[in-house]
Amino acid sequence: MTDDAAVGGGAAARLELCAVMPVYNEEEIVGEVAERWLETLDSLGIDYELVAIVDGATDASEQVLRAVAERHRRLVVDAKPNTGHGPTILRGYRRGAATAGWVFQTDSDDEMPAGSFGELWEIRHEADAVIGIRTSRNQSPGRRAITRAARLTARAAFGCRLADVNCPYRLMRSSALVPLLAVIPDDTFAPNVAISGLLARSGARMLEVPVPHRDRTTGVVSILGLGALRAAVRSFGQIVRLSRARPPRISP
Repeated sequence: MTDDAAVGGGAAARLELCAVMPVYNEEEIVGEVAERWLETLDSLGIDYELVAIVDGATDASEQVLRAVAERHRRLVVDAKPNTGHGPTILRGYRRGAATAGWVFQTDSDDEMPAGSFGELWEIRHEADAVIGIRTSRNQSPGRRAITRAARLTARAAFGCRLADVNCPYRLMRSSALVPLLAVIPDDTFAPNVAISGLLARSGARMLEVPVPHRDRTTGVVSILGLGALRAAVRSFGQIVRLSRARPPRISP
């Protein structure tokens, strides 16, 4: 048993990896995305589970995923009332940190490929977190400004110098993640920004890997225009409050 699986009690029963995929109204693509992730993770010989958390979808996303789960025992479908993207991610992280040595998050919109995961997995022992940098990413001026603001906020509040602080393609060691989750409220809007900052403050070893990004071809972006601006302001306030938290430092 490697140190990846030796976190907390019952280490012998722990998985190597829990991959978390939040889902909201992606019925056109989510089955194909889940299949690709299952194929990729199987090919790497990992002892894992892929947890698709359906956040109150109003389309057939849950039914599509349950059909895939009937054929693939490693896919777990967790359906719940809508609480928003951030709380859904945190729900997955808390489950993953309790059941596996490593936790990974990806989105269900097919914007970042499963095929890039092997590079993160290969170098995991060199770090406590391996985080993607989205390349070839097309953003509107408003989204670009929000992305820049998140990066600058994480740098000012935590001293975090990651290039892509909110990237939804990240592999984290559970032993590094658990103490951070303890100080992050369940209603946090942008938990990945908070986690990036808290990882930096805790002294975690972090690596960044470029991951190709492509525009979505199905589904819809749930927050646009003034909604995105209001969300950014809300997120900024939460991150500033979290910057006062003092997670324990991670031993090298």
